[in-house]
Amino acid sequence: MTMPPTKQSGLSLDELLTVMDRTSANLERLQAIWDRAYPLLPTGPSTGSSNEYDDLTRAWNDLLPGLPKIDGWTVTESLPDMDSIGRAYIDYLEISEPPLPLEDAKEAPGRALVEYRHRLNRARRRAVRERIQELTTKVDTLLPQILAASEDAVGDLALSHPGVSEVEAAIAELERLMGDTTNRQGRWSDLHRHLHFSQPHDWSDIHNLDWPSVKPDIEAAMFSEVEPLPVPEVDLGLAAAQQPAGAASTALDWEQITPGDFERLLYDLLRHLPGYQNVQLLMKANAADRGRDVSAERVITDGSGSVRTERVMIQAKHWLSKSVPPEEISGALTRLALWEPPVIRGLIVATTGHFTPDAVAWTEKHNESGKMPFIDLWPESKLATLLSERPWLAAQYGLR
Repeated sequence: MTMPPTKQSGLSLDELLTVMDRTSANLERLQAIWDRAYPLLPTGPSTGSSNEYDDLTRAWNDLLPGLPKIDGWTVTESLPDMDSIGRAYIDYLEISEPPLPLEDAKEAPGRALVEYRHRLNRARRRAVRERIQELTTKVDTLLPQILAASEDAVGDLALSHPGVSEVEAAIAELERLMGDTTNRQGRWSDLHRHLHFSQPHDWSDIHNLDWPSVKPDIEAAMFSEVEPLPVPEVDLGLAAAQQPAGAASTALDWEQITPGDFERLLYDLLRHLPGYQNVQLLMKANAADRGRDVSAERVITDGSGSVRTERVMIQAKHWLSKSVPPEEISGALTRLALWEPPVIRGLIVATTGHFTPDAVAWTEKHNESGKMPFIDLWPESKLATLLSERPWLAAQYGLR
């Protein structure tokens, strides 16, 4: 088989996924060969080989070049030599020792395939993460709009909202991006059935049942990155026992993150705050700054055991050199209509800096008058407190 020329960079996402898909196909072929070859290996003293095993060895060697390097590593193990394995059992029998190293050597090709599959899935997650975020945001944004339009649909006519085709295309691409990196446990078959019929009641099920059930699968394909954050070589127990001197820093380095990172940080923070659920990133349609807002449901309970939820929007202000004035908050209230329905009963304005005294006074007056939505202001000091309880999140975003 003639291999294509080496190409290290300049691949589009589609080209890279095609290479990964072909690599995955080669990996499956190697796995099939290994599944047939391993039971043929001797389990005791013997000599010679078999035609079937020799053919499998040749096929294995032919396929190995189909596994490109991943971070400089690939599978190099050949299948064990059947005759050598059988004779080695004879040697261990003569010296009356258990053949444990021999058993380990027999399983080396299988372990290499497992390692390569892990690295391939990790590389795929790394490649598709940003695109999955974009598509997930698009679906989160469009579904409430389609659902609102479906309430005005007449009869059983298929919904003709312009966002329908965008959602269908986004979900199809999401499945391609995910590949086989994660097990799909959500209502995927129901989702496809409802997309096919596309009646108003189908979109209600998509919004309320199908999409929430498949999002964990999508997030698993996006965020199951296991590469560690860089840390020095240190024994933490020994270092702690030396009673290190000095004070702990409290400042967060907000200059280390972009406005987009700040939006993502708020998204992750809300997902880990008690009392919040169904957290989503929403993209403003045709927004020049491609800015995103965060949407969530706040769960409210009372002493009687009653539970209700209210929709909350979170707007991010990654401001490093000036404080947020009252007109920014009033402007945020005006833009909330873009995200309704469902009705929004809370607004959180979060900033990496501070709010002006006038902004604080304006917000207090708004809330005291009983106007909706209720406004919460999260200055940098509030974020610092929340992140101090979740130091791993601050570390993940490079704030410390």
